[in-house]
Amino acid sequence: MQWHYRVAEAADLPQIVAIYNSTVASRQVTADTEPVSVESRQTWFSAHQRQDRPLWVVEQAGQVVGWLSFSSFYGRPAYQGCAEVSIYLAESVRGQGLGRFLLQSAIDFAPSIALHTLLGFVFGHNTPSVQMFERFGFARWGHLPDVAELDGIARDLLIFGLRLKPID
Repeated sequence: MQWHYRVAEAADLPQIVAIYNSTVASRQVTADTEPVSVESRQTWFSAHQRQDRPLWVVEQAGQVVGWLSFSSFYGRPAYQGCAEVSIYLAESVRGQGLGRFLLQSAIDFAPSIALHTLLGFVFGHNTPSVQMFERFGFARWGHLPDVAELDGIARDLLIFGLRLKPID
């Protein structure tokens, strides 16, 4: 399948939130334990209207089926060249290569917005995401054991990192 991304628009936010909410029950992807509202994501969406921290969406048959965000890491100036990438997919397209397409596109695009490092935060039990980040050369830079509790089960958080270029 041929995928294409574009920068998200305000009208996409309900579909972006719906995809995010579709992952909550799985306890695989997000630390949110209840669905979030469109209203609660407005500030987050606004933060991704910057050219250097975009939010991308992928459409299929006129519907948003996946998204990727570049988020500032830790909010301090010295980390400006580092961003966290987050990928969320509609259930209907999981396992079809869209996640790989988005991650490769992010790696290719990152230098154009002055990023030298990409990070991914993944639950240790999310095997498909762990494998995807490793397949793209991300290394495990951090392991936070039992840092999350989901339905009474302690879960690890893994921090993956990819250095795209040396810091100038």
